[in-house]
Amino acid sequence: MGFSSAAVAKMGLSDDFSSTAETKWQQQQQQQQNGVESQQRPLSSIDEAESMIDLSALLIEKGGRLSPEPPMAEESDVSSVSTRNSIASFAARDSFFDDSSSVQKSPSPTPAPDHHVASPTASPATTPAPRRKPLQWEFSGLTLWIELEEFDSDLTRCIEHVSQTHGTERIPQSHMTAIYGMSHLTNQEACERLRSVVPSKIKSWPKFRKPIGIVQDVAVAGNPGQVCSIAWAQLTLASSSDHEDALDVLYDVFYGEDSTEKAERHRPWTPHNSFAYDNPEDTVLSMENAFEAVAKYPTLLSRERNVAAISLWDTNGKMGSWKCLERVRFD
Repeated sequence: MGFSSAAVAKMGLSDDFSSTAETKWQQQQQQQQNGVESQQRPLSSIDEAESMIDLSALLIEKGGRLSPEPPMAEESDVSSVSTRNSIASFAARDSFFDDSSSVQKSPSPTPAPDHHVASPTASPATTPAPRRKPLQWEFSGLTLWIELEEFDSDLTRCIEHVSQTHGTERIPQSHMTAIYGMSHLTNQEACERLRSVVPSKIKSWPKFRKPIGIVQDVAVAGNPGQVCSIAWAQLTLASSSDHEDALDVLYDVFYGEDSTEKAERHRPWTPHNSFAYDNPEDTVLSMENAFEAVAKYPTLLSRERNVAAISLWDTNGKMGSWKCLERVRFD
């Protein structure tokens, strides 16, 4: 509390003392006011990027830095991406994994991980991570892949980024598995069917809408519904009746119209484009670095895509030994 000059005079104090006391009191008041204002100073403004995904994926500040603490979001009825790290189920034929339960409704987006905040002075160069042990699981059979069109090689660059940043073995080709593990045809027979029969049956594959989810998970062979041991990260896309029909035609070509394989295939198809594989033991893959990789290439989430090609691969053995046998491109 301060004293007025009159009160000071009544107490018999000099005018000089009065002036000094009042000045000191005013300084104290100013310091206190400054302290309050510094505590209440608002945070710098945050510009929210155009929504790349239903997770509110990552809020981008001006200058390209990631915001460490996004504001609370309004409720949304858009499908959100699963952030589970549990074991995924696997389908035996049309996919390595059955992740149909990975996309779920959520009233609020998942907040962006705060350790992705970039320093303004940080160097843009990325030091390659030490190479990890190549994927050890031994796959089998012949496999048909759906290859999507790319925008500035975004799918391929995402694969390369994860491999370089985390040291994982590079996936040889961006793809979505249509039919996995065929063992009833020779390489030559399968190539002939893809080259000569498929183009007459499938003039073009139906277009895919924007991805609906990002998944990172681990599976271990021997667990219920799991047929191989692998950690992976993927973009999940949606199927439709047109996609189901096209996949049925592909089964007709390679198995026959009345095949049990077609009758027993997993429905609905869960198309997904994996951008990283790793061994499940002590994997370096995580939901956080999956988001980080996808955020580097915004077109991964913002574009619908045509199918560029269907390719046939010999997937016997470890991933490092996979070979492309044939490819049919769509105009």
